[in-house]
Amino acid sequence: MSCRLMRFAMRMDGTLDILRGGGVPTAGALAGLLAAEGQALEMLCRAAQRVRMERVGANVYLRGLVEMGNGCRKDCFYCGIRRSNAAVHRYSLPDEEVLAAARFAFRNGYANVAIQAGEDGSSAFAARIERLLCAIAEATRGELGVTLSLGEQRQSTYQRWRDAGASRYLLRLETSSSALYAALHPSDAEHSFEGRRASLRALRDCGYHVGSGVMVGLPGQTLLDLADDLLWLRAADVDMVGLGPYLEHPQTPLWVRRGELWPRAERLRVAVAMVAALRLLMPTINIAATTALQAIVPDGRERAIAAGANVIMPNITPRGRQDDYSLYERKPLAADAAEDSLPSLAARIAALGCRLAVGERGDSLHFALRDSPAGVW
Repeated sequence: MSCRLMRFAMRMDGTLDILRGGGVPTAGALAGLLAAEGQALEMLCRAAQRVRMERVGANVYLRGLVEMGNGCRKDCFYCGIRRSNAAVHRYSLPDEEVLAAARFAFRNGYANVAIQAGEDGSSAFAARIERLLCAIAEATRGELGVTLSLGEQRQSTYQRWRDAGASRYLLRLETSSSALYAALHPSDAEHSFEGRRASLRALRDCGYHVGSGVMVGLPGQTLLDLADDLLWLRAADVDMVGLGPYLEHPQTPLWVRRGELWPRAERLRVAVAMVAALRLLMPTINIAATTALQAIVPDGRERAIAAGANVIMPNITPRGRQDDYSLYERKPLAADAAEDSLPSLAARIAALGCRLAVGERGDSLHFALRDSPAGVW
């Protein structure tokens, strides 16, 4: 073992000792883990995988992703479906297509769907989602888990949807740095950093399993920023996390800053290190292996699973719509029918020493174990 690798191993062991003792590592210590590459990264991922096996087991849970529509009231500078992008072909799936996707998921052992769409704060949209949730519950005898990712809403809307059957909600903060957040969004009330955090608090108050996440490799972002993101996720006591590399889109304002970005391979490496560090920091949460990882290398999701992720989200949106939900450039599309890809997915996950948990909901163990109010939002 080289001297450099030995030093990294000592730093990692010191960080693990702090965590085992119930302490919280410094941002500097976490940033040191995020700098891992080569054999050091392999060492970090092995440590995270051991913790994952000890605390949440070998299961990898399925969430069938339904991209319900790409209309959005927000104008985020990084997103391909932002309000001002006149080049995107807008769509909204009919209710029956959403229900058909839910039935498909239930019939094929997914046990969960994740319904995602651009943000719409209208009362008509709130009522539509409520009706869909009731219809999904009826069609699946209330057995299909439903995650929503529909942006910022009124607390009363979150409560309506919770009462109608949604149990999980994913709302990414994107970055815990208020300065970076301001650089990613227009400066107005609709894109408020504090408003985003308030929405996360409201979700917890409504009884959801609360998910959040961040982007890795934003223009101007540092490893210390990302370490602070990890510490924020821990302080916020989230139940599930989806994080992945920032991927630029040519029809967004941030495209002009693409020359400042880390190479895509570097963004992938740091994102995998983030997954591993997060598993060490929050051993019982659910962590998704996101599609953005797969956009860089075909086995990107598998690399995240090897680093401690335990949720995977195959896209079950009708084939003709997937390319319209273009959040970033070169988004991967399903190569085969979703039912045909599950055996292949199960084999790839088994090769990592894990098990595709077909037919199991996989609720967050962290949520089940919580015995105190939410952390610092």
